[in-house]
Order: sequence, then C-alpha cells, then structure tokens
Amino acid sequence: MKNSTVDDCKIIDIRRYSDSRGYLSVVENGIDIPFDIKRIYYLYMVPEVARGAHAHKQLQQLLIATSGSMDVIMDDGQEKKTFHLDRPWKGLLIPPGLWRDLENFSGGAVLMCLASEKYDAEDYIRDYDEFLKYKGVKE
Repeated sequence: MKNSTVDDCKIIDIRRYSDSRGYLSVVENGIDIPFDIKRIYYLYMVPEVARGAHAHKQLQQLLIATSGSMDVIMDDGQEKKTFHLDRPWKGLLIPPGLWRDLENFSGGAVLMCLASEKYDAEDYIRDYDEFLKYKGVKE
C-alpha cells in the first residue's frame, strides 16, 4: 500500500497466560492479527550491524522481540518513527509500503517475524531512492 504511513504501525498486546509454570503467549490468524500467517522467521546472534533496510509492497508483518531488545525504525518517506521492542507479549504490526531498519540489538536478542506472505523477492524494495519513488515522494 503506497499510502501507508508510520502512524499505521502499532504496538499490539499479545495475549498471555500465566500460572506457576510460567507464561504462554498466543497469536492467532484473524483474531490477534489482521492476516493469515504464511511464514515465520527469526533473527538471532545479530552482530553490531543494522538489519532490514527494505520495504514491502504487499507483505504485512508482526515483529516480536522474543528475547532481548532492538529498535525498529519505520519510515514512510516523509516521517520516521522508532519503536523499541523488548517484551515478548508486545508486537509491532507493520502494514505494507513502509521502509524499516532494525538496529541496537541487545546481546542474546531474538526477533521473530510473523509474515502474511511466503518469501517473494519481487515484493521487496531494497533501494531507498526506489522506495521514495514508489511512495511518490521523489521522481
């Protein structure tokens, strides 16, 4: 969606249950997120480098810091907004059409992504100038 803005990103509460054995968190299609999960992947053992640096044309995502913390910098071509993820019961819901950078991974951090689509290289915008053209910010 070309018209998505950083204000369309939102932190959602992930249902969690606890008892003497610990916590259990649940994410279900159509209940907790507005898409069916078609792919799950996670980043871990990330050295002191930035990740992300791309946008998606169609893919929606829910990012969850299952361990540790990291910053997700969202960019709509006109405004940037940073989300700090550090709780496994909070997730960042990302609509399509936004650039993202992932930075400041703490030691032992694990970032899980629930994605609305299977991997499709054609869905990625990996060049920032191309992203700005896609958003209509630059010719």
